[in-house]
Amino acid sequence: MAEVTFKIPTQLRAATGGEGTVKAEGTTVGTALEHLFGNHPELRSSLTDSEGDLRRFVNVYLDGEDIRFGDGLGTAVADRQELQILPAVAGGR
Repeated sequence: MAEVTFKIPTQLRAATGGEGTVKAEGTTVGTALEHLFGNHPELRSSLTDSEGDLRRFVNVYLDGEDIRFGDGLGTAVADRQELQILPAVAGGR
């Protein structure tokens, strides 16, 4: 089981008690997310749909690489890797 760090964007930090980084454990991105949701259940509805898949507008990067170009939620994680959650934000001109 690897320990990873999730970087939490400002708009989701209320669900983590204001924390910008949160530790989680897992062997894949999906299992690490489940561990994260176990400690911060409010994040689940913001990040996943009813089938448990990442919402279309949520991007997750493992050490700077978009997991969608790997194995998605099945992407393997190792100790001390960093996962960054980036919800897409609409707007602009």
